[in-house]
Amino acid sequence: MKRALVTGGSGDLGGAIARRLARDGLHVIVHANARLEAAQAVAAAIRSGGGSAEAVAFDVTDAQGSAAALERLLEGGPIQVLVNNAGIHDDAVFPGMRAEQWHRVIDVSLNGFFHVTQPLTLPMARTRWGRIISISSVAAVMGNRGQVNYAAAKGALHSASKALSLELASRGITVNVVAPGIIASAMADRVFDQDTIAKMVPAKRAGSADEVAALVSFLAGEESGYISGQVISINGGMA
Repeated sequence: MKRALVTGGSGDLGGAIARRLARDGLHVIVHANARLEAAQAVAAAIRSGGGSAEAVAFDVTDAQGSAAALERLLEGGPIQVLVNNAGIHDDAVFPGMRAEQWHRVIDVSLNGFFHVTQPLTLPMARTRWGRIISISSVAAVMGNRGQVNYAAAKGALHSASKALSLELASRGITVNVVAPGIIASAMADRVFDQDTIAKMVPAKRAGSADEVAALVSFLAGEESGYISGQVISINGGMA
């Protein structure tokens, strides 16, 4: 059974991705930072439905802590599917953005990508099969007011993933990015009302976490082996 790690798996989108990968037959490691109980609940729900899952907690911005946690996980074998979903918002217009807002958002999305992906790459390459999928945002594709830090962090993932895909292609490992638009969640519901969504999104609705998870599922599977180095938007037609 292949093993998958979903960072930020305790949230709405991460949980949907974890559940879908488990349904696909993978053993899923559901990661959280401070919300271990939420990750454990996702893992328990997967197991109660007949899937295989466990929960783990570590701070992706902590290099040593991440390395230690991943070393323990690798004792159970290589992780061949990695979904870099961990990320945070801390929005402000750029002239008023505090330095800590800039650095924290960059730290989680970009440094977190390095701290998690780099230790897993060589064990994955030895199996000559792997899937690395990072979750980005429409903000990194189109830009968004008040999210210069977030767009910068996620945009850097695009470039990093394209470069990494070239390094790993000969080892049977694909590296791709999924860039969702407005996805229905507790956080999005507080920011976007239906009229706003209808004006912004040609499809006139928010997407669902399950729709994003279905795309991740495809990219994590056998049939996507010739897709690599791509940023794939899932945003209801937003240009």
